Amino acid sequence: MRRQPAGTSRRTFLTALAAGAVVPFVSARPSRADASLRFEDDPFKLGVASGFPTSDACVLWTRLTPTPAAPDGGMPDAAVPVDWEIAADERFERIVQRGIVYATRDWAHSVHVEPSGLEAGRPYWYRFTAGGVRSPVGRTATAPAPAARTRHLRFAVASCQQYEHGYYTAYQQMLQDELDLVVHVGDYIYELTWGKENEFVRSHGAPECYTLDDYRARYALYKGDANLRAAHAACPWLVTWDDHEVDNDYADATSEENDEPELFLARRAAAYRAYYEHMPLPRRAVPFGPYMRLYTERGYGDLVNLVMLDERQYRSPQACPPPGRRGSARVSSCAELASPERTKLGSRQEEWLAWRLAASKARWNVLAQGTVVAYMDEQPGPGEKFWTDGWNGYPAARDRLLAAIASTHVSNPLLLSGDIHAFAAANLNRVPSDASTPIVASELTTTSISSQGVPQAQLDQRRKDNPSLLMLNSESRGYLRLDITPERMRADMIALDTVARPESGRHVAATFVVESGRAGLVRG
Repeated sequence: MRRQPAGTSRRTFLTALAAGAVVPFVSARPSRADASLRFEDDPFKLGVASGFPTSDACVLWTRLTPTPAAPDGGMPDAAVPVDWEIAADERFERIVQRGIVYATRDWAHSVHVEPSGLEAGRPYWYRFTAGGVRSPVGRTATAPAPAARTRHLRFAVASCQQYEHGYYTAYQQMLQDELDLVVHVGDYIYELTWGKENEFVRSHGAPECYTLDDYRARYALYKGDANLRAAHAACPWLVTWDDHEVDNDYADATSEENDEPELFLARRAAAYRAYYEHMPLPRRAVPFGPYMRLYTERGYGDLVNLVMLDERQYRSPQACPPPGRRGSARVSSCAELASPERTKLGSRQEEWLAWRLAASKARWNVLAQGTVVAYMDEQPGPGEKFWTDGWNGYPAARDRLLAAIASTHVSNPLLLSGDIHAFAAANLNRVPSDASTPIVASELTTTSISSQGVPQAQLDQRRKDNPSLLMLNSESRGYLRLDITPERMRADMIALDTVARPESGRHVAATFVVESGRAGLVRG
């Protein structure tokens, strides 16, 4: 059920929200700081995190919240000085850098520190201290130096973690994998409740998110999960979003409910701000109102260039929506669908991506983003039907993406996706509907961390009409684990036995391999 505040119309509510949508970034050294504050309760209940490493720098994150469920996190109005340290050893006997940063109310007392001048390709340990309390210790790592000969990268790919649908056992399992990195491709939170309620294992305890306080509380709830906190503390993360960090099926300034754009952008500003406040994002990603530059890339020596894309903020609205609403639909024929002007990434991001692909000298080039790229006809038998929220709803944009990959001759391209709550493996052909045309890239889609899947029978039917789909399975929750060497990429689809209980076993549901220089996935 969607929330409308009592005694107000939706328009009145969103108009009031819009009035405070744009808040400038505040100084790292505020004019009023409380250095005498002493916490009676642990302010680090949301843990610590790191992310977006380069060869000589990284981002360190925490948020001070002695009372995470409270609108203000249980924090005072004043800014709070936070000491940070980063060390070359776990016991902090060799501290390489330290400093003070100020956690302010404007940014929910979150902290983003960017130590630089670090040694390439090695682990570091970090911690924070505030109000007489010390945080847990986190482990991070810098990337190998640009062009440095690099023999191995292991990382996990995660997506879709609806809190109510299951426990985050997948993150507990990741801790066994000795990962260099976690890549999250969207739906880190869910702004609303949906699904089979008789299968819920826990509750949001609140209605749909609209305000900044709503989104902050939702992140605090999710990040209160011990397994998620442990996974953040274990290694650096790269993140991008899909739709549920804001609103289901939103597209640029168009909401699922078809709100007026200026009103929806006020809600988007609140959601983007909360996203920044709770993620280990660099300062360059600080949002200004409803705008936030998220797409970027990170290199790992000469082995991997990892590009993080934003397929939600700049896209055209979904084609041919049902009467009276916006958002996704399944359409058989729709003239708007094939319009060449329609975009998934926006023209500027498309140009940036083509430029970065042309410039890459890495052996493997990985593009991580939210929704499935592979051609997927959902009409059994003759005819076609496409779900318009994924790349199948943006065929001209997909053609430009595949053309950019093909024309740049980028080495060993691989796309990583999420969103559909199923494991999928596909070869991306130059003509997406024609499996006889050359393979341009491979795509691996991770199942959900916890979000409920669609019935497997539906997916089995789709496989029959889509020969480029090598696997499509929604039976398990879990994650992808990738091992990349100069010679090959191996992807294990790690499936959990259950997310209905805090503890679970796991197994490898399938393995796919790409040999360097050979286009296409093969079963391992």
